[in-house]
Amino acid sequence: MHLHTLARSTPSFGNAFFLVGHRVLDIRVCDNNNSSLHKGQRCFRASISCSSGARNESFVPSIEQLRDARVIYSVAPSMGHNQESHPESHFRVPAIVNALEEMQLTSKFRGSEVIELQHFEPASVDDITSVHARAYVSGLEKVMDQAVEKGLIFVDGSGPTYATATTFQESTIAAGAGLALVDSVVAASKIKRDAPTGFALIRPPGHHAVPQGPMGFCIFGNVAIAARYAQRVHGLKRVFIIDFDVHHGNGTNDAFYADPDVFFLSFHQDGSYPGTGKFDEVGSGDGEGTTLNLPLPGGSGDTTIRTVFDEVIVPCAQRFKPDIILVSAGYDGHVLDPLANLQYTTGTYYMLASSIKQLAKDLCGGRCVFFLEGGYNLKSLSSSVADTFRALLGDPSLASEFDDPNILYEEPSTKVKQAIQRIKHIHSL
Repeated sequence: MHLHTLARSTPSFGNAFFLVGHRVLDIRVCDNNNSSLHKGQRCFRASISCSSGARNESFVPSIEQLRDARVIYSVAPSMGHNQESHPESHFRVPAIVNALEEMQLTSKFRGSEVIELQHFEPASVDDITSVHARAYVSGLEKVMDQAVEKGLIFVDGSGPTYATATTFQESTIAAGAGLALVDSVVAASKIKRDAPTGFALIRPPGHHAVPQGPMGFCIFGNVAIAARYAQRVHGLKRVFIIDFDVHHGNGTNDAFYADPDVFFLSFHQDGSYPGTGKFDEVGSGDGEGTTLNLPLPGGSGDTTIRTVFDEVIVPCAQRFKPDIILVSAGYDGHVLDPLANLQYTTGTYYMLASSIKQLAKDLCGGRCVFFLEGGYNLKSLSSSVADTFRALLGDPSLASEFDDPNILYEEPSTKVKQAIQRIKHIHSL
C-alpha cells in the first residue's frame, strides 16, 4: 500500500466526513507476549478518563528506581485501533515488545537499568486541545458510537486514516503514555545529572495530525502534545524536536510554525508523503528560523545521516539551548521498509539514538523522550527499536546480525552534499 500526496488545504472534520466502511469484529485490548498472537496474551492497561486537571504523580517511579534507571519506557499498542491489511496495524508494538523480551532488554533481564511504566493516565482533553482544535477532539469522541454500530470510520481529506470504536480512547492513552514519560524523565533529572531516556512505544503515530484533525495514519500529535505539556507543567520553555521519520512531520511543523520556543527539525525523503517540508519552510513571525526542514534524496543512508547529525542537528541544538529534547522516532526510513526509498539500516538508528542521547546529556541534563512514529516492516522495525534501546543503555550494537550490506547501493553523495549546503546556508550554520 502506498501513501497518496494530499493538498495542504485544511480539512473539515464533522460527522459528514466520517465514512462508514468495513465491519470491525473481535476488538481486543490485549497482545501476546510470544511470537504467536494466540497464546500467552499480555494485556496493557491504563485508567480511562478524559477529565482535565493535574496528573497523578503516584505513577512516577520512586527516587530509588529513577536513580539507577537508564531507560524508561511505556507501552500503548492500541489493539482495537486496527484495519485489516493496513500497514499501520496493531501488530507493530507487540512485535517490538516481543523483540525486547527476546533480546533481553527489559527490566526482567536488565533489572534497575530499565523501567517499564505499568500505570499511567490518558491525556486529558485539555492536554490534547493544547495542540488540537476542541471541535475536532469533541467531534471524534462523538462519532465513536457510530463506529460501534457500523464499523470502521474513514476520515475524508486526511489520507488513509481510519478510526474504530476504540480509537478515541486508545489515542488518549497513547498520548498519556508520552506525558508520563516526560514526568518521569523530568523527575529523574532533578536527582541525577544524566537522566534516563524515555521511549513511548505507542500508536497510533502522531506527527502528521494537524491542529484541525487527523492525517496520514495519525490521530493526535503525541510529540506536540508532550511539548506543550513540558512547557506548561514543568516549565521547560525551550523544546527541541527531532523528527527522523521518512515522511515529513507536517502536523508538528504546523503546530509550532510561529513559536520561537519550540524548534522543529525534520529530515525526510524528498517528494514523499505528504509533500511538505521544503527547504524554505523555516517558520513565520516570531518563530521564523525555529523550523528546519531538510528533504533528502532517495537512496540516502548511514553516511548521509552521520553528516546531517554533525553538521546540521548539533549546531542547531547548541544554538537553540533546549530544556528538553523530544524525538519523533520513525523507523520507515529503513532500507527494508515498504513505504519509502531510503537506505537507513539498523545501525543507522543505533547511531542516531546514541548521538541524540549524548546531545541531550550535553545540553539539557539528559532530558529526552522518544515517541514511536512510522515503521511498517515488522522485522526491521523491531530490530531497529531494539538497537535503539541498546544505544540508550550504552550497550554495543548488534546491527551486524540483522543488516545485510549486500542490498545497499551507493548513496547519492553529490545531491546530499548540495542539500546539506543549502540548508546550512538558509539557517546560517
